[in-house]
Amino acid sequence: MERTGVITMAGNALTLVGPALKAGDKAPDFTVLDESLAPKTLKDFKGKIKVISVTPSLDTPVCDLQLHWFNEDAAKQPEKVVVINLSMDLPFAVKRFCATAGIENVMALSDHRDASFGTAYGVLIKELRLLARSIFIIDKDDVIRYVRIVPEQTNEPDYEDAIKALNSLL
Repeated sequence: MERTGVITMAGNALTLVGPALKAGDKAPDFTVLDESLAPKTLKDFKGKIKVISVTPSLDTPVCDLQLHWFNEDAAKQPEKVVVINLSMDLPFAVKRFCATAGIENVMALSDHRDASFGTAYGVLIKELRLLARSIFIIDKDDVIRYVRIVPEQTNEPDYEDAIKALNSLL
């Protein structure tokens, strides 16, 4: 399934691959990789509230800001919350970026191998094979409670709106 009219990058329209998920939908499973190339799936976070920050590429200024913002906020969250960042960056690049940037509170994972998360969650950008900047919040029962895809990909997400949604689950 392909969708147009959802996002732009620097004003240019792009195509998203996958379904248009919404709050109340069951969270689809996915398989992504951690920095040691070990697979991670939705089941690895069973029983936790999952905040998933999605970035196109960590080596860009807005993605850097987004990951740093969530890293700072994650330190304030209770143990029942896991904050994850997903991108198409190679696991080695994710590891280097996090080490250099001091990212310690967010689990940064890579969807580069299969674009499993991107296609399951409808945020794979067809033209670029990158993930669209977005935020998903999934409750402890794996039901999506919050979805925001940033319309203009060069803009930051509305962090406060996401945190308000997260706080309603705590």
